[in-house]
Amino acid sequence: MDMTPTIVPKSDQLNSDDLIAGPITIKITRVTIKTGEQPVSIYYEGDNGKPYKCCKSMARIMVSAWGADASKYVGRSLTLYRDASVKWGGMEVGGIRISHMSDIDSAMTMALTVTRANKKPFTVKPLASVAPKAAPPVTASPDAASSPAQEPAGAATYITPDEALALEARCTENSIKTGTVKKFFGVTMFSQMNSQQLVEAHAMIDSTLAERKAKEAA
Repeated sequence: MDMTPTIVPKSDQLNSDDLIAGPITIKITRVTIKTGEQPVSIYYEGDNGKPYKCCKSMARIMVSAWGADASKYVGRSLTLYRDASVKWGGMEVGGIRISHMSDIDSAMTMALTVTRANKKPFTVKPLASVAPKAAPPVTASPDAASSPAQEPAGAATYITPDEALALEARCTENSIKTGTVKKFFGVTMFSQMNSQQLVEAHAMIDSTLAERKAKEAA
């Protein structure tokens, strides 16, 4: 019984809460620009009328990587994830960040404004243009019961390479040891995790960030 549909926020745009279950990779179909607080709307395949309205920081990332002509963004892809530490009005409300982009040759890092007096490096990695690989078939072996890379019939499917890269990026950006997360789930690579473990991993990161915030406030 999947509870995900019951927690989908009602909105006319992609919301950070839409990404609680994990990152998504979108393929851009059109971009519109207008005046106002959120001038850029990025439409993508399967957006259901809820475009990604990027913040100024993520817009700067796209302009730096792809140039200022938004018409050339069509057909390109982004991996988006929820960053629980994003603040609005002094409160941590969560926001959408870009972890990977297509059409870039290597990782790029920019200094983005966190507060008026503080900037922080932000890194975006190249998005591999590969189709998700199917999970390998289950094979019998003496240690099959303890092998995380083998899933029984009916289990959740393996996460995609993009999801694995986005999880690794989120750990790195928040100074969370990837080895600790892998050990907790009994895997040596994030690509060995299934979809349920991915949800739990992002929930763990959210919890860790919340604990850090509570300690800082104490």
